[in-house]
Amino acid sequence: MSEQRHEVQYLTVHGHRRAFVKVGEGPALLLLHGLGCDHTTWEPVIDGLARRYTVIAPDLLGHGQSAKPRADYTLGGYANGMRDLLTILGIDTVTVVGHSFGGGVAMQFAYQFPERTERLMLVASGGLGPEVSPGIRAITTPGFHQVMGLLTLPGIRHAGVAGLRMLAATGVKAVRDLDEVADIYDSFKDPQARAAIRHVVSAVVDWRGQVVTMADRAYLTEAMPMAVVWGRDDAVIPVRHASNAAALAPAARVEVIPNAGHFPHKDHPQRFVKILHEFIRSTQPASYSRARWRRLLEGGPVAPASPLAAVPDIDTA
Repeated sequence: MSEQRHEVQYLTVHGHRRAFVKVGEGPALLLLHGLGCDHTTWEPVIDGLARRYTVIAPDLLGHGQSAKPRADYTLGGYANGMRDLLTILGIDTVTVVGHSFGGGVAMQFAYQFPERTERLMLVASGGLGPEVSPGIRAITTPGFHQVMGLLTLPGIRHAGVAGLRMLAATGVKAVRDLDEVADIYDSFKDPQARAAIRHVVSAVVDWRGQVVTMADRAYLTEAMPMAVVWGRDDAVIPVRHASNAAALAPAARVEVIPNAGHFPHKDHPQRFVKILHEFIRSTQPASYSRARWRRLLEGGPVAPASPLAAVPDIDTA
């Protein structure tokens, strides 16, 4: 994870500590990190965004400095937690930005609480196709908790983290994200963190890949501005999933960033801030209408969606 540069605040929601950063003034942005990460993954872009927006970057339950209880780690549970955090903070509506697993939470939040969602941005998001890296699938296998307990013993962990960082420093595209992976691996030394992450992954991934999809509800984004950002060299979730987003939500803006991996907001923070600002500047926030929402639900998708179906690639070359 990136170096922490902003003050972390804490609130207790439903008896569990929630850590978050809140900086800036203006329209509200809710930044949701990915699996095994925390709010610091957004550090490279927080200051740039805070010049124009109120930025809220939480540590999701089970991550970072938030509590890691035996609790509800489903997408719906996370969406409810974000609604309650925003309610306590006195924030009614937000543009939701979700990275990787956080993209799945962002989609669920927009689906459950359209009246509180102004726009939706997905960054290398889950939920747009079945493929996922073998490392994430491995978390769901029996014995993961015990094996990782051995692999995170001090000497082994220090060597593993150092090795991952050395590989990331080579500049080879295929291993560019291993620096972030090293931080996630290091966090697994906490048994509660390992248990929480396994609960999270088991809710959305099995041995064949991702099992949660937005395919059957993507037509609802007709009522909400949506953008998709991907790194062309993503080795965790394939960039072709951006094509799936374009097919499922034709009105969505799709931006593929060259020379970027699974963390495009870290690889090219200034460009990412510019893309997000342009998306907000050029779109009107969604205005929830129960009648329109009902018409969309009654009409359903134009054609039945094939869950997690592959579609021809957009131009990602």
